[in-house]
Amino acid sequence: MLEVAAACAGRGVGGAMATVIERHGSAPGTPGQKLFLALDGTCVGTVGGGAIERAALEALMTLVRSEEGKHAVREFKLGPELGMCCGGRLSVLLEPIAALVPCLIVGAGHVATAVAPLLAKVGFAVTVVDEREEWGGESRIPSARCVTGEFDEIGREVDVRGACLVMTHDHQIDQRAIEWALRRGFAYVGGVGSRAKAERTRQRLEAKGVSEADRARVRMPIGVDIGARLPEEIAVSIAAELIAWRKRGR
Repeated sequence: MLEVAAACAGRGVGGAMATVIERHGSAPGTPGQKLFLALDGTCVGTVGGGAIERAALEALMTLVRSEEGKHAVREFKLGPELGMCCGGRLSVLLEPIAALVPCLIVGAGHVATAVAPLLAKVGFAVTVVDEREEWGGESRIPSARCVTGEFDEIGREVDVRGACLVMTHDHQIDQRAIEWALRRGFAYVGGVGSRAKAERTRQRLEAKGVSEADRARVRMPIGVDIGARLPEEIAVSIAAELIAWRKRGR
């Protein structure tokens, strides 16, 4: 159960765990048994089956969908309310399993190579995509999933409650990627570029009918202003901005 929960969290998919901590009387379930439910529907384990498991799953689903879910101990009685007459009860610990924050990086160049491992170290589930074979190698960037392909195909696998960072080798691809990220509804959309490039990007968005609210959501140049110039310095500034965004509750 823990391996599945960790794998989901590592992909940016949150969940919740139910663990039997006490059994009283005639009741299914043994202390230590676990049931895990993820936001994407992944479900493994058991706390005893039957009506009591259905009630536990309902409690887990409520916890998974809540943004402010907290640990709690619930007591499930095997009485008329569950349609059972066993008479026993289970004490179950319900725990939210927080996920890493999903982050899609479009472009696997020098800045992406520097920032992806840094973001992975501070709690982001990073996917880097590049259309160029030589840049999208699977193991090229440590701690990040790095793949060759089209951003709009690979990006469908990334939860839009996360961030999309655009930093490709081509301004036209950057423009298309930013437009796509806004349409998909990523919570955070940012791009690497000069202030002049940022202004041109917003002008093109306006010409295509993108709303003022969405245009304002584009962070470009991305990163805290620390006078960064080198890719490693830019990576620090980007990581700082994303940490601040996450801490503000996204």
